[in-house]
Amino acid sequence: MAVGTILINTAAGSEQQVFEALRDVEEIIELDMLIGPYDLEARVATDDFYSLGEIVVQKIRTVPGVVDTQTLPHITGSEK
Repeated sequence: MAVGTILINTAAGSEQQVFEALRDVEEIIELDMLIGPYDLEARVATDDFYSLGEIVVQKIRTVPGVVDTQTLPHITGSEK
């Protein structure tokens, strides 16, 4: 499994519209509005890192109002 945190910048005034649109992306398991250098934070879970990149490029960056993204991939699967 690949998990990534996606930091999202939106066009001014479009934060809520982008938030609503991203709620429909099934791979997004957590979505928050932020105050600061980024407007939204999405946590994405997929089968592998290739799929993570596809989700960002095809399902997040294509949403009207998304200006820029920063992807922070996580390594998962280490349980104690």
